[in-house]
Amino acid sequence: MFENLSEKLQRIFKNLRGEGKLTEANMEAALREIRVALLEADVHFRVVRQFIEDVRRKAQGQEVLTAFSPAQQVIKIVRDELIKMLGSHQARLRFSNEPPTVMLLVGLQGSGKTTTTGKLARMLSREGHSPLMVSVDVYRPAAREQLSVIGRQLGLPVFDAAAADPLELARAARREAALSGRDVLLVDTAGRLHIDDQLMAELEQLKAVLAPTEVLFVADAMTGQDAVRSAEEFHKRLGITGVILTKMDGDARGGAALSIRSVTGQPIKLVGTGERFDALEPFHPDRIASRILGMGDVLSIIEKVEQTIDQRKAEEMQRKLLENEFTLEDFRDQLRQLRKLGPLESLLSMIPQFGPLKGLKNVEIDEKEITRVVAIIDSMTPEERANHMIINGSRRRRIARGSGTTVQEVNRLLKEYAQMRKMMKSLSGGLLGKRMGKFKWPFPGLQPPA
Repeated sequence: MFENLSEKLQRIFKNLRGEGKLTEANMEAALREIRVALLEADVHFRVVRQFIEDVRRKAQGQEVLTAFSPAQQVIKIVRDELIKMLGSHQARLRFSNEPPTVMLLVGLQGSGKTTTTGKLARMLSREGHSPLMVSVDVYRPAAREQLSVIGRQLGLPVFDAAAADPLELARAARREAALSGRDVLLVDTAGRLHIDDQLMAELEQLKAVLAPTEVLFVADAMTGQDAVRSAEEFHKRLGITGVILTKMDGDARGGAALSIRSVTGQPIKLVGTGERFDALEPFHPDRIASRILGMGDVLSIIEKVEQTIDQRKAEEMQRKLLENEFTLEDFRDQLRQLRKLGPLESLLSMIPQFGPLKGLKNVEIDEKEITRVVAIIDSMTPEERANHMIINGSRRRRIARGSGTTVQEVNRLLKEYAQMRKMMKSLSGGLLGKRMGKFKWPFPGLQPPA
């Protein structure tokens, strides 16, 4: 999402590293470049103007430390102001003291409200809540059926009735949530391709009837300033309490994410990072700021790993690596766990050493390669997976036929696996302990950051 902006900012900081001290001249030159970079990233012009003024004021004030180099001084100030722009701290969802808590999801058509409703229900369910979903979109063909399909896929309840009136549906869903002991009611509302009075009047009526604890504006981050303008209008009419940004894994310039909080005054609470139902994450302003500045986001990696990876299996893999007992079957299991974390490019983008200026930008990561490797290992016998040394020429040909690959691909896997065993044994005892403390790197096939 922020790849271009991150690259431009890092180049600005690189130019400042050649300066002996921070002067008014080189500071103004840097500010001009930062202003251009933000505007090209589609950040709202009012937000850019205020951001530049705040950075200039801090750079000329007493907050700059003489122990820092010019680049370090500017990076510190820019990071602080980015965090301030994005919201200073993580904004959590609010819940009513008397269940059910009603959360109204609003936004334009095509912003991803229905899918986001399912993602949010899944997230709340995993956190111990009992959500009930309902669609009050009686206009778009199959809108309610779409939410029902999502509910069946997730194994979570969706309220549906024959009523054709959105207000009647909403009232009935709330009664059902109260009677069935559901503590959260997620209401997927109708959208339009543009804001109109009919849409807003209906949403105002729904808000009056349901008295929701949260009115969450779902915005497509790919639409840039259009998302910011519509969020501003929805806030004027409805008083939104937070924003959910979808498609944050796309290649948009990122201006909506940087502008929407400043323009509406309401925090970004959640972000959609992919198409899978588990691809909804809390929005951390400080972590996003660090990623924009090329500092990575290792905390998010660790949280994702802790939620996904089986800790006992990770400890067992650590023991096998140290004792040189790591087999091809173990390698296959680790690759399967790696895939649960989502797209590999998204994971690597959070590691500082793999940022836009570190070579990742022009590297295409083939997710199908993991599928091919797993297929090759699955085509082996248990004895071959336990001891790769017995795999001779005839066995390699059989494995290649069984996996739909070539003998050359099988040879390459076995060679890389043998090299990896040697490398990971030394990494497990040395580098990982120093760099990541108690956290154990769970992917033998992927080097940890150096």
